Amino acid sequence: MELFSALGAGFLFALACNLDTVLAAVGRGARGGGPDLRGAMIVAAVTTGITFLSLALGALGAALLPAGLAERLGGLGLTGIGLWYLLDTLRGKTDEPRPEGGGWVAMAAALAVNNAGVGVAAGVTGLSPAVASGCNFAVTLAALALGRRLGEKLAGWSGLALPLSGALLVALGLWRVMG
Repeated sequence: MELFSALGAGFLFALACNLDTVLAAVGRGARGGGPDLRGAMIVAAVTTGITFLSLALGALGAALLPAGLAERLGGLGLTGIGLWYLLDTLRGKTDEPRPEGGGWVAMAAALAVNNAGVGVAAGVTGLSPAVASGCNFAVTLAALALGRRLGEKLAGWSGLALPLSGALLVALGLWRVMG
């Protein structure tokens, strides 16, 4: 049962972190581009590496706090980040800047910045770096493929990514706080 809980939390985390990945792929798909298998593997590997490091850093910070407090603080952090995304939506900011041109490593670096802050907060909650990073790798590959297809068909969809990501982060944060 604990494995399913860890996988569920890891999957929610990966979904929240990869909505911007879908957006980046939508943008490239709308322009007739998008990552091939090699490009997708580069993006997934770089973002997952940064995500793992940030989750591990958060877990190390949690070791310094009393049991239970770290998970609640991290959950509050995730909830706060999610609420910030929702506030950005209300203020009219509907998408994150996407890298133009450049290679897949540049795109991956831009996407990983988003994961890094969220990863530290999620790591403090006790989210397994290995499980969450594994989920992130799989979801990143799926997000790139989905985004490319959506970009080819629905270029106007991008306005939903920020509020959906915020809602997923709030759900994950509350899940960790209620524990």
